[in-house]
Amino acid sequence: MRLDILTLFPEIFAPLFASIPARAQTSSRVQVELHNLRDWGRGRHRQVDDVPFGGGPGMVIQAEPLAAAIRAVGAMDPRPPRVIYLTPQGTPLTQTLVEELADRPRLVLVCGHYEGIDERIRESLVDQEISIGDYVLSGGELPAMVLADALIRLVPGVIDSESVARESFSTGLLDHPHYSRPAVFEGLSVPEVLLSGHHGRIEEWRREQALLNTARRRPDLLEALDLSQRDRELLTRFQPPGSGPGP
Repeated sequence: MRLDILTLFPEIFAPLFASIPARAQTSSRVQVELHNLRDWGRGRHRQVDDVPFGGGPGMVIQAEPLAAAIRAVGAMDPRPPRVIYLTPQGTPLTQTLVEELADRPRLVLVCGHYEGIDERIRESLVDQEISIGDYVLSGGELPAMVLADALIRLVPGVIDSESVARESFSTGLLDHPHYSRPAVFEGLSVPEVLLSGHHGRIEEWRREQALLNTARRRPDLLEALDLSQRDRELLTRFQPPGSGPGP
């Protein structure tokens, strides 16, 4: 997978060159390229923004330098990219959407700033708009890092495939609790079943705990799941009085 990121602040992206993303790039499974939008700016000061037509606060990233940047970056690799603009107005980012995008060999992530980008670029050169939540940040750099990190984890060989399959949202549920040594910490013990060595019982416990975690913290997720009768009975048994049975 190749990720090209268009930004006014490439120095912000240090986290993409550490830990798992760094190992992914070292192994050549992922290529991350940062492009400073000012390289396509105009004049001595490499200007890329101007005041909005109609007045109002802030500045807008202009159509000309951004269009030139998207086209130039797109031509850097023979594989045609999908151009994604990170904006609060976009489709909410979910694990399902990340999995869909992870199948693509190349993405260009456009980071807006100030009041955003010229609308004509959204209409003509952007293929998809994505939001990481209903709030406003200073720019699209942090959302781009969130999306990039989520994508890199799914590239085959970057992390263990079993780990990916068990993570929160991969099965539609939140993850089960995790424990490590020591077996007793400040009077708190690891659940006995995890010390039993009985793999069948351990898997059963993990499924139960994932269901209960989801019911307590994100009950909305259960509505989309095809729960077994045993799952429903478990949820009903642990529901607080008056809260009703599971979905």
